[in-house]
Amino acid sequence: MASKLWEKNTEVNQEIEKFTVGRDRELDLYLAKYDVLGSMAHITMLESIGLLGSDELSVLLAELKLIYADIEAGRFTIEEGVEDVHSQVELMLTRKLGNVGKKIHSGRSRNDQVLLDLKLFTRARIKDIAEEVKVLFDELQAQSERYKDVLMPGYTHLQVAMPSSFGLWFGAYAESLVDDMLFLQAAFKMTNRNPLGSAAGYGSSFPLNRTMTTELLGFDSMNYNVVYAQMGRGKMERNVAFALAGVAGTISKLAFDACMFNSQNFGFVKLPDNCTTGSSIMPHKKNPDVFELTRAKCNKLQALPQQIILIMNNLPCGYFRDLQIIKEVFLPAFDELEDCLRMTAYIINKIQVNDHILDDPKYDNMFSVEEVNRLAAAGMPFRDAYKKVGLDIEAGRFVPRKEVHHTHEGSIGNLCNDKVRGLMERVWAGFDFSRMTEAERNLLGR
Repeated sequence: MASKLWEKNTEVNQEIEKFTVGRDRELDLYLAKYDVLGSMAHITMLESIGLLGSDELSVLLAELKLIYADIEAGRFTIEEGVEDVHSQVELMLTRKLGNVGKKIHSGRSRNDQVLLDLKLFTRARIKDIAEEVKVLFDELQAQSERYKDVLMPGYTHLQVAMPSSFGLWFGAYAESLVDDMLFLQAAFKMTNRNPLGSAAGYGSSFPLNRTMTTELLGFDSMNYNVVYAQMGRGKMERNVAFALAGVAGTISKLAFDACMFNSQNFGFVKLPDNCTTGSSIMPHKKNPDVFELTRAKCNKLQALPQQIILIMNNLPCGYFRDLQIIKEVFLPAFDELEDCLRMTAYIINKIQVNDHILDDPKYDNMFSVEEVNRLAAAGMPFRDAYKKVGLDIEAGRFVPRKEVHHTHEGSIGNLCNDKVRGLMERVWAGFDFSRMTEAERNLLGR
């Protein structure tokens, strides 16, 4: 059985070890390639300050690149008896290279290693989520333009209220994603700061060059105060979780609308057949299972910030093992949200819209406000026009004019989709993912 990085002469009780390691062997696979990247930057810095020879650096970097390739190919595992990814990587280096493999931990603690791994993992996954949000945004905007002239009922209190349009409906969710993306950008900027060099949270007596590792890893800046770098564990995950929850909230609402509008009682849209399922006894059923599962998954994701808060909220400064549990809820959340975004974008692309909804006379009264406004524009006091139309409706005399002439910004006749796209483009440009991707390519020599 492999020894622990921290183990000395006392053997750990196996039940205690099982309890304390928890799911780290499984969850640290999410972090493996980022642990390798962090080690590559760290040892490059160690060589620059004289703690590694140039020949030692060369063989270590070469071996780390091989480990990285194994991770990308799915061949990397954390062995039984090895408690985490940091230990596994160091063990592999030591087996292959001997004592030089033991030198990579100088000036580091597992505390700042995992802080760094989480930062590198999270910023990469934020990029993935942002790209999928952009795809969904584009699909929504395209459908908004395609169906901008197709009217549909708008609701308040789930009562038929006023004319809306599919241009407005699709476009509303597109603009919602702009705000979600802005929140995601803020989370990215808070994430993209380098904690490496904080060691156990109190720095190191080695003359570490933290500016160098910051630049090698493509961070915007470092977490300067080493105590705050350690305090950022949990806080970073909480902030990012709020951003993920914002995206999830938009998708969940959209999924609910689509399920409702797909039902026979509404009949506003038809979901693609390959995204519905049947019933075991009712041959006519086409259930919107994909959007129902999307709604449930996104509602679960909206609970993520509270889960993280309840794990870390009453901890003082410094490292505590409680923080390990955050990984269990945080690391898998990106895959779940990314799946929901992809499914939603696919369905929005394939969705069919009913362009004859308003043929049904039950929607006639939603044009009442249009008639009130027409009378008011012709000179009748608004309150008198309101009363007249109301009495006509009660007496069954109201005959709607089923045209709308909304021209102000953001209305049926003036969707401002180009303005919304401009907002999204400015937010997207504000991420500037190029710095981090270029730094990672340089480390790997690609």
